[in-house]
Amino acid sequence: MNAPHFHLDAKTAAMTSPASAFLQNLSVEITPRQIEKLPLLRERLPKGAPVFIALIDPADVASQLKAAVALRKAGLEPVPHIPARFVLDDADLQTRIAALAGEAGATQMLVLGGGAPTPIGKFDAAIQLLRSDVFQKNGVKRLGLAGHPEGNADITKPHGEAALLKALQEKQAWLKANGMAGFIATQFLFEAGPVAYWASELRAGGIDLPIHVGIPGPATIKTLVKYAAMCGVGNSARFIRKQALNITKLLTVNTPDEFIDQLAKLHFDKPELGIAAPHLYPFGGFDKMFEWLTPKLAD
Repeated sequence: MNAPHFHLDAKTAAMTSPASAFLQNLSVEITPRQIEKLPLLRERLPKGAPVFIALIDPADVASQLKAAVALRKAGLEPVPHIPARFVLDDADLQTRIAALAGEAGATQMLVLGGGAPTPIGKFDAAIQLLRSDVFQKNGVKRLGLAGHPEGNADITKPHGEAALLKALQEKQAWLKANGMAGFIATQFLFEAGPVAYWASELRAGGIDLPIHVGIPGPATIKTLVKYAAMCGVGNSARFIRKQALNITKLLTVNTPDEFIDQLAKLHFDKPELGIAAPHLYPFGGFDKMFEWLTPKLAD
């Protein structure tokens, strides 16, 4: 899907910088092994900014906890990923959530199925973790759910396109029944058009959770093509690959300015879509991301 043309209305245009205002709500994502960048994160991010801690390797569970503790001590808000397929059993889940909540003071977590082809234990879906009741018992106040504006072949191939919406409906129903706040954090993509269409479909399907949109930070086109291929982000992956066909662009740095501008318009002009915040992936490195981001936060 091609992104529609975005024109700011009078209210948004009157703001000094809609994109800057939208970016004030940002979150960023790190892996446990990137906690070495903590001094930079502490210096450049607003106090209390959410920092998501991805768990790509189940061997990094202990490192994820250490990263969460370090982020809390630095005045940032740790939001650890809890992938269902990386949890052995109920005891493992309880131990992990109790440690993250108790030692790191984590009150927000992102609960997802996880990208592993097979689970290492008894869980293979986020809803199973939710139904364990372990989060509210450990004082967790807000849970994120994974969103896929351009689909998720791992789910839709075996279960059909309707499965993604049904899964979100089930998880939202659980959140509301248990008095738990929630949000949706999306996979990264490159265009606002698919986000707007997908968000409208969610609203039509009864999903009213705020949406945090995944945005790739500044990186070379070559790097973005690599991550797009790894993660399979549909139409946006094809969009960025077309840019890569131009050899003069291949090593140039791509920044998400236009994407941010379009999302800011959706945020301010179409609040019914619930485009709440940007979630930045530092694919081109933290130094490059903050070199681009810091002046924008000051606008």
